[in-house]
Amino acid sequence: MPVILKEVSVGAGVSNPNLLTGSPYELARGNVFFSIGLSAAATGTFAQITSGADLVAEEFAPPVLTRYPIIPDEMYFSDYATLVDRLVISVRNPTGGAVIHRAAVQITGIG
Repeated sequence: MPVILKEVSVGAGVSNPNLLTGSPYELARGNVFFSIGLSAAATGTFAQITSGADLVAEEFAPPVLTRYPIIPDEMYFSDYATLVDRLVISVRNPTGGAVIHRAAVQITGIG
């Protein structure tokens, strides 16, 4: 089962359109089921998760943790994706300082 672990610092007043950019698993390689855990090192930021045309989670404040989310306990989001659906975790940081975001994504092939 592939896993994506990304740690990205999002600067003050900046948005990151996709924390998963550059991952070989950013685009589904077939029919897959995925689970996502996301954390921020400080309060005040917002995230949104989409998969292809699916809105998995509308804009929300990620849990504040100084570590990766625990698998499977803190994997709060899941969805199915089909071939070449793009998995997107976008983050917006309106605060006055950079904030580290950590994403854990488990991907399971189906069918």
